[in-house]
Amino acid sequence: MSFFPELSISLPLLLLLIAVAFTAGFVDAIAGGGGLLTIPALMLSGIPPHLVLGTNKLCATFGSATASYTFYRRGYFQPGFWRPALLATAVGAALGAILAQNMPAQWLNQFLPIVVFLCGLYMLFSKIPEHAEEHSQPVAQKRQLPQGLLLGFYDGVAGPGTGAFWTVSTLVLYPLDLLRTTGVARTMNFVSNGVALAMFVIGGQVMWSLGIAMGLALMLGAVAGARLAIGGGSRLIRPLFILMVMALTIKLAWQHWLGGA
Repeated sequence: MSFFPELSISLPLLLLLIAVAFTAGFVDAIAGGGGLLTIPALMLSGIPPHLVLGTNKLCATFGSATASYTFYRRGYFQPGFWRPALLATAVGAALGAILAQNMPAQWLNQFLPIVVFLCGLYMLFSKIPEHAEEHSQPVAQKRQLPQGLLLGFYDGVAGPGTGAFWTVSTLVLYPLDLLRTTGVARTMNFVSNGVALAMFVIGGQVMWSLGIAMGLALMLGAVAGARLAIGGGSRLIRPLFILMVMALTIKLAWQHWLGGA
């Protein structure tokens, strides 16, 4: 039984995808946006877009679970204060994943590069505060419902940049420091990844062997990234956040908008 239907993944390509996954897990645990690395890599491998989304969800779930657990264990995320966001994120991710599987493949081929590019522009030009008032719990829990529903839906439909969007919106909406905000973003990303993955599994849109191989690499990267983020704080998170997205914005704009190789 082949886990790679109608595809031929060579060993060098597999090793490259694993290396990309490790890097994505490392970056995602610190600044979010790991999907900005893994989705373009999977697309360039010639994998059909629906399988790209499902396989990416599988490997991303490995990494986000590891990073979120690391932040939780270190006390940077308290689930009791975030129940509305957790529930709304799960519902939004399920709806988004169902929609994504019913979109024509040619739509996804055009849609995904545009989303990645717009995510990059948003990250590059938005002002991201590094310091916020320390607080033991988030305020205005009613804000969590639309925030979780919208970002969960987006992650279910496409996904690249979701963790970074969680970081930015949480910093704006709640009086949390950057490190705790990162813990929230990693945890919500895990919820939406897991729920969306379940929808793609039901739809048969997952390449299991490739997804697990990349997921294990992503997990190792997430462990290293989360520990480094906790040790380095905002001095590390902010510059990596901006540097990663700037490089990817230039690359994807050249490739998908200007017809470069």
